[in-house]
Amino acid sequence: MTLKNGVLDPQGKAIGHSLNRLGFPEVGDVRQGKVIELEIAETDKAKAKARVEDMCKKLLANTVIENYSIEMI
Repeated sequence: MTLKNGVLDPQGKAIGHSLNRLGFPEVGDVRQGKVIELEIAETDKAKAKARVEDMCKKLLANTVIENYSIEMI
């Protein structure tokens, strides 16, 4: 999950500034995000994805300010 464009990302800004100060001037804008890994007891990939989508909408993501994506492996 990452914050949507236009939403202030103070943690990303702090990471960017720190990298610049540490000698990495080529780093521009930084957007910080998070990864949540879930193990789902469902063999049907479509059903599993639908359940995870529901979880994201209800709890895992703040869809007002965050974007999310689901990767099935």
